[in-house]
Amino acid sequence: MRVRAIVNPNAGVAARAALDALRGQTWWTGLDLQLTTGPGDARRMAREAAEAGFDAVLSVGGDGTANEAAWGLLHSPTALGLVPAGSGNGLARSLRIPLRPAAALRALQDAVVRRMDVGTVNGRPFLNVAGAGFDALVGAAFHEWGRAGRRRGLFNYFRLAVPRALGYRASSWILEAGTDRFAGAAFLVAFLNGRQYGGAAVMSPGSRLDDGLLEIVVVEDAPAFELLANAPRLFLGGIERFRRYRRIATARAVLTGPATFEHHRDGEPEPPCARLDVALDPRALAVLVPRATAADPLGPFVTV
Repeated sequence: MRVRAIVNPNAGVAARAALDALRGQTWWTGLDLQLTTGPGDARRMAREAAEAGFDAVLSVGGDGTANEAAWGLLHSPTALGLVPAGSGNGLARSLRIPLRPAAALRALQDAVVRRMDVGTVNGRPFLNVAGAGFDALVGAAFHEWGRAGRRRGLFNYFRLAVPRALGYRASSWILEAGTDRFAGAAFLVAFLNGRQYGGAAVMSPGSRLDDGLLEIVVVEDAPAFELLANAPRLFLGGIERFRRYRRIATARAVLTGPATFEHHRDGEPEPPCARLDVALDPRALAVLVPRATAADPLGPFVTV
C-alpha cells in the first residue's frame, strides 16, 4: 500500500507527536512524508499523490489541512486518512478515529475505504461543516488567535465565544432550500455533512456522510442567556429539542443576508460575500474508516 503523509507542522504539539509516530511506524513500507509550509501545499501534495497512483494520503493536522488534502483528492480512487492534530477534529470524531496520533495510525492500519459526500460553498469544498453567522465570527477570531502564535484548543475557543455571544446581534437571513424557506433573524446557519462541529459539539445527530443530503441547521435569534443555557445540549445531547433549533435536509440551498457577511468552510474563514450557493457532490471522496465505524448501522455511513 503506497501512502503519502502530509503533515502540517504548525498544528502544535499533536503534530509533533504524529511526526514521531510516523517516523517510527512499520505498517507502511516506503511511507512518503511531506511537510507543508503554507496554504495550498496540502492540496497540491495530495493531488500529486493521486496522479502518481498512491493508495492513500494521510492528513496530519486540523480540519483545515484535511479540507485542503481532500480538495486534491476529489473524484480520485486515492483515499484520505485523518490523523487528527487540530483543535476541533470534527470529521475525525464522526469517523471515531482516535485523537492520539499513534492510536489513530493503528486504527487506520486496517481501515476500510468508504466514499463520502462532499459539500461545496460557492464552488469550494467542505467535508464536515460550513456556515455563516455567529460560528463564522468566532471562527475568524479563533483563526487570528492561532495565527498570532497563541495556544488553540477548546478552552480558548470558549474564551473567545462567550463574551461575543453576550453582545452578538443576529443578522437577518433568507434561506432557500428546495421547498423549504426561512426568512428572519438567526444566530447562525450551518450546513452539515457530518454530525458535529468538533470538540464533541454535536449539531446534527444522525447525519450520514453518504446519504446524498446536507443537514441545514438554523438557530433562530434568542436572548443571550437562552442561547448560553442551551449550549450544553451540544455536548450532552438533545440540541434538536431546543425550541430555537430548525433542521432542513437538502442537497442544494442558497443563503443571502446582509450586504456582505463572513462564512467558513470546515472552520477556516472565507472572505465576506453576499450569497452562498451550497450544494452536495455525492460520494466524491474516498476516505479511510476504522472497521468498527464502517460496520456500525448507527454510524456515520448508510452503506455498511
